[in-house]
Amino acid sequence: MTDPWTLRAAGATDTEFLIDMLMAATNWSSQWKPQSRGRILGSPKTAHYISGWPRDTDLGIVAEAGTEQVGACWLRFFPADDRGYGFVAADIPELTIGVAAAWRGRGVGRALLREIAECARISGITRISLSVERKNYAQQLYLAEGYRVVDSSDRQSDTMVKDLTEPAS
Repeated sequence: MTDPWTLRAAGATDTEFLIDMLMAATNWSSQWKPQSRGRILGSPKTAHYISGWPRDTDLGIVAEAGTEQVGACWLRFFPADDRGYGFVAADIPELTIGVAAAWRGRGVGRALLREIAECARISGITRISLSVERKNYAQQLYLAEGYRVVDSSDRQSDTMVKDLTEPAS
């Protein structure tokens, strides 16, 4: 059986959808009051994940089911003076991923993670980092896809890294 979605490279025309997926990633828990688009884009700590998309070093993937965009992930490098939540080093890009609610649990996230890892390898990237709250169900997916916890100093979240020089699982 083939997947009901396709994957393609994200480009400049995908900015609005990537913002939607940044919102999905930020508002992953139904137990919290959702943050608005304005608040997410108005906060430098979250806006820098998408501001100026795409920069020369950005890599992104969009999942589509027919004409509907259903998920996306992207990598972005951050300098030490403008760290992301999952910052490890300036030469390690940070992953952002979001999947539309109706498509969660159907393999889209796993497919996106695998595709972005392959694109990163081809581009010469050796590691990917991310930050995930410990209560987020996605943490188990990241562990299954070869990410490992490298920093647990935050009260609620972990920083994880995937080494792309190791054989794919």
